[in-house]
Amino acid sequence: MAKNDEFYTLIGTVEDELKHYTSHFKNRIVFCNCDDPKTSNFWRFFTAKFHDFGLKKVIATHYRPSTLFESAPAYKIEYEGAGEPELTWIEGDGDFRSPECTNLLEEADIVVTNPPFSLFREYVAQLVEYDKKFLVIGNMNATIYKEIFPLIKNEKVWLGCTPRSGGIEFKVDDDYEGKTSRIDEEGNKYTKMGFGVWFTNLSHNQRNESIILYKSCASADYPAYDNYPAIEVSKVKEIPMDYDGEMGVPISFLTRYNPNQFEIVGDCSSLLKNDKRGRFYLGGKRLYSRIVIKRKEQSK
Repeated sequence: MAKNDEFYTLIGTVEDELKHYTSHFKNRIVFCNCDDPKTSNFWRFFTAKFHDFGLKKVIATHYRPSTLFESAPAYKIEYEGAGEPELTWIEGDGDFRSPECTNLLEEADIVVTNPPFSLFREYVAQLVEYDKKFLVIGNMNATIYKEIFPLIKNEKVWLGCTPRSGGIEFKVDDDYEGKTSRIDEEGNKYTKMGFGVWFTNLSHNQRNESIILYKSCASADYPAYDNYPAIEVSKVKEIPMDYDGEMGVPISFLTRYNPNQFEIVGDCSSLLKNDKRGRFYLGGKRLYSRIVIKRKEQSK
């Protein structure tokens, strides 16, 4: 796994999202398969809220690669609501794709974690293959990966509740070389990912909230693309209330997407298969990725 995959989720981030899903966890086994319990706030949260959520068991495993100077084994840790958590050494390095971690995945009901961003495609593919419920953090740009977008379009995956704007802040290692958002009084470094979002297939109430549409469609405000028969809507809040055709919107639309209000037609890649440019153009200018949507009948 890449060094820059080491982003540690803050306890407040976990609490703010998980409060929307309490009904899903009763008598369930939760698996945090990218989490060292010594540092993981996912493990901390679920063991602290074990009885509040009515859990059956919490399991955590973490990736611990061998190096030239160290060959310490990885371990799993399990908690069933009483006594001390049980720690067991496991074979291999604890990679989520390893046989032992895959066996634990089969046992689990719901997976909740912050997986390595560089392996996000493969990580989600495994969850789908094993038909698991999940709530995981990823990059907003992953919504348009060719492996992820069809899952969103077909309503097999959607975005979580928080944050709807502003991104997610993570604690990072001392030797982190990227941009930091702050350093606390103890010298810990933090970075903020503006495109950090939650991906899930667990239902939540915000998914049923409709976008309030207030703007009328005027041709000057909504020009058509050069290379696709849809109008450009550059801001989600400006989706017209009286247009029945196809509209191109920013990928941030997915944070507000209500499947009862809109239909997702496709994205640039899927709709421009015969256009080598791969993106929509407007007045000769290449735009950032867009998702094409249509209003549904009941929302008119």
